[in-house]
Amino acid sequence: MAKSKSDKNSSNELIKALDQILEAELSGVVRYLHYSFMIFGPNRIPITKWFRDHAMEGIQHAVTIGEKITALGGHPSVKVKPVPETNKHNVMEILKESLEFEHEALQLYHDLLVKTQGDVALEEMVRGLILDETTHIEEVEKMTRALK
Repeated sequence: MAKSKSDKNSSNELIKALDQILEAELSGVVRYLHYSFMIFGPNRIPITKWFRDHAMEGIQHAVTIGEKITALGGHPSVKVKPVPETNKHNVMEILKESLEFEHEALQLYHDLLVKTQGDVALEEMVRGLILDETTHIEEVEKMTRALK
């Protein structure tokens, strides 16, 4: 059975949104690896591990998204959203940059969720990724919160 024009448009819209997320997730991998390289001082080991764990999670998210793109008949992007180099490498500055990035990624996932249009499997996948991103944001917010 041939897909209708509206089905193809909907699929193309989903693929475009998924490609944006894929590019953002790959950017996050680059970002978090860079951050891990730039940590110095006595707390380097646990902080470096935390950033590298997030880089690995970004790879997992990218794989999930890339597989969904191909399942929908698309061709995953090979682009990586540029990572700005601020040259601010103290931990608090890095965490603030990370927080901005996580909010941007979360917005992309929320935008995609609106487009799932009754595809329960895609909706559940996106909801799980939204949970991951929300958890990251909450973690970073706690890390940047000053003790009173």
